[in-house]
Amino acid sequence: MRISDLLAMPELRLRLLSGDPSREFSTVHITDLPAPGRYLSGGELVLTGLMWRQSPGDSAAFVAALVEAGVAGLGAGQAWLGHVPADLVEACREAGLALFEVPTEISFRTVAEVAVPRLAGDVRDALGRQRRIVAAVAEGADLPELFALTAAELGITATLLSATGAPLVGPLPESEETVRLARDYLTAARLPTRSGNFTIFAVGRGHRAAGWLLACEGDLMDRADLGYELAAGLALERSRMEEGRRVERRLAEQLVGAALADADQAELTARLRTCGIEAAEPYAIVDATAAARGPDDAALGGQVIEELLAREVVAPAGADGAVALVPLRGTTVDELSRRLRRGADVLAALPDTRVCVGVSGALTGAAAIRGGVQEAGHARRLAEARGGGVVTSDEIYTHALLLATVPGDIRRSYADRLLQPLVDYDRGHQSDLVRTLATFLDCTGSWNACAERLHVHVNTVRYRIRRVEELTGRDLATMADRVDFFLALQAL
Repeated sequence: MRISDLLAMPELRLRLLSGDPSREFSTVHITDLPAPGRYLSGGELVLTGLMWRQSPGDSAAFVAALVEAGVAGLGAGQAWLGHVPADLVEACREAGLALFEVPTEISFRTVAEVAVPRLAGDVRDALGRQRRIVAAVAEGADLPELFALTAAELGITATLLSATGAPLVGPLPESEETVRLARDYLTAARLPTRSGNFTIFAVGRGHRAAGWLLACEGDLMDRADLGYELAAGLALERSRMEEGRRVERRLAEQLVGAALADADQAELTARLRTCGIEAAEPYAIVDATAAARGPDDAALGGQVIEELLAREVVAPAGADGAVALVPLRGTTVDELSRRLRRGADVLAALPDTRVCVGVSGALTGAAAIRGGVQEAGHARRLAEARGGGVVTSDEIYTHALLLATVPGDIRRSYADRLLQPLVDYDRGHQSDLVRTLATFLDCTGSWNACAERLHVHVNTVRYRIRRVEELTGRDLATMADRVDFFLALQAL
């Protein structure tokens, strides 16, 4: 019930003195203790006869105790002093606490007797909604049906989004706004939180990178119970969906395991069909890891794949990451990769989470699974070497793949051994040998092109390259030494 609901009752003749009356309260507490904080749990409407006030300075301390306890508002009676003192009004105004005056002829018991039945009615309404939601889930209502039922019952306009900002149910289309909502959800210190004209709630518990968010239109921070109620119903449906996906995930895991074990092609084709992909239907394989503090990386990787793909596919989690078979129905590998990149860019808002995704080329038939898994795995390892992101199979058949397969300490040792003399020289002489070398190689050894890009004279480039050769003992006129330098620069 809201304080404004009480103020609107003419028989009570309450008068607002300060603050926002739209705050909702959960119970009524009557006290004249000067320090009542230990007896308050938050959300109460406090009624006081002001007997605690011995001097004007007492008001600030009393109000501070109420605010610290998280009460919704304060009603002050006139019977003791004959009025509500200005110092109490000022203390409530400074603290942002709603304060109203209770006339002498209206007892606190009367106010409580009016409020308590209304509060009990709110509880009964909530229980009734919960029974209808549970019944709808038991009868097999799908996510859109459950969402529409619950939102209508609560009178909320909302959109359910994945952690990457992809709309799952609701009126909002995918846009920069949904991406902003997802980033605010991922980075909020606590939930619910405000984001523009929306209030964001988490659906279920677990790592935010693999979660859902509920974006409710308007400010529901003072009516958070409504958002929590809708989120709880959706979490119930999500749990039911997860139960069904465990079977699908196990089938996909068995398919990948059989393919890597060189199982019979007829068996693989049958398993592929069981996973919902026909033998002649094109598909791609996605391999991902998601490193985070707390949850198991492999398990989180599987959940993140499902959220990146709007839960269209099943991703079995293995010791080395999670693998998903994605049917290319009406889309291409390029479009799939773009969608994954958009999602991974949003998840990058979480400082403690790193998503690495590899995508194979387009495949058909069960015989291609083994090679596709290996291809996606190579691409994912290249993404890890780059520090995160999405890598496609088109990018792996270069020197970058070779570097990605070399342990990081060996790459660093190789680069240091070849380039450290140049780094030390640059540091000691304020020179630019490393950048000049990189630009020279990028210009395929053209003196003039390198000089033009660096905005220096061509003789300066010649001098710097000669110093590079002297310091390293290499000859940049030979292809072998150019390749060595190029790889060392890439390995930095």
